[in-house]
Amino acid sequence: MTVPLAHDLTPAPRPDAPTVVFLGSLGSDRSMWSAQVAALADTASVLTVDVRGHGGSPGTDTGAPDDVTVDHLAADVTALLDSLGLGRVHVVGLSLGGAVAQTLAAQHPDRIASLTVLCSAARFGDPDAWTSRAHTVRRDGVASIAGSIVERWFTAEYAAAHPDVVDRCVTMVSAVPDEGYAVCCEALSRFDSRPLLGTITVPTLTIAGDRDPATPPDSLAVIADGIAGARLEVLSPAAHLAAIERASEVSALVRTHVTTHS
Repeated sequence: MTVPLAHDLTPAPRPDAPTVVFLGSLGSDRSMWSAQVAALADTASVLTVDVRGHGGSPGTDTGAPDDVTVDHLAADVTALLDSLGLGRVHVVGLSLGGAVAQTLAAQHPDRIASLTVLCSAARFGDPDAWTSRAHTVRRDGVASIAGSIVERWFTAEYAAAHPDVVDRCVTMVSAVPDEGYAVCCEALSRFDSRPLLGTITVPTLTIAGDRDPATPPDSLAVIADGIAGARLEVLSPAAHLAAIERASEVSALVRTHVTTHS
């Protein structure tokens, strides 16, 4: 069973403009894409989405199965597109959002005009680490680990120069409902898109941060190598939340990719 996702839809600047869908990281809400919304507003209709259990989106208390997978998160997005009457879209996802975006491209190639995967992976490391994090969050709350999470999102230099951004992100992570965060940790523990990469046929751009401790460039290279015609861009210096730390570069790359394939 799908859940209704909280979202913001910026109107198209013209009737034939493309629609770009942004899907965020574990622990984020749709505000993380504010720079990209501003950068693309004159080119495209922009849809920013809170994944299940994050931001304004409900979690698993709406009749959804207990064992939530990334497939379920992707089905939520497809249901949202249907409800908005959106057919073919460009999808951009970072981290968890990148996992959802890969799934959408594999399952619905007729609906995905292009795919951009940022700071993500085909498989997110040891599954036990994710189930352990889910256990910690259920026991101690997301706020107990928010600082350590955000510390990995930015390079030390960026964090020192932008303490206000760091503080906002810690607040954003802390606000995620504990169960919503934990369920998505468990979804990541089950995710493995490696068997699907060869079936993805949509134009694909992958973007990595050279100092990303969570999903380093090698993780994005696996995706780029597995999808025919995909390319990899590595931003430097950048850590995990490159959409914020290197906002202008990410926006320019996405804009060019979308424009080229619209």
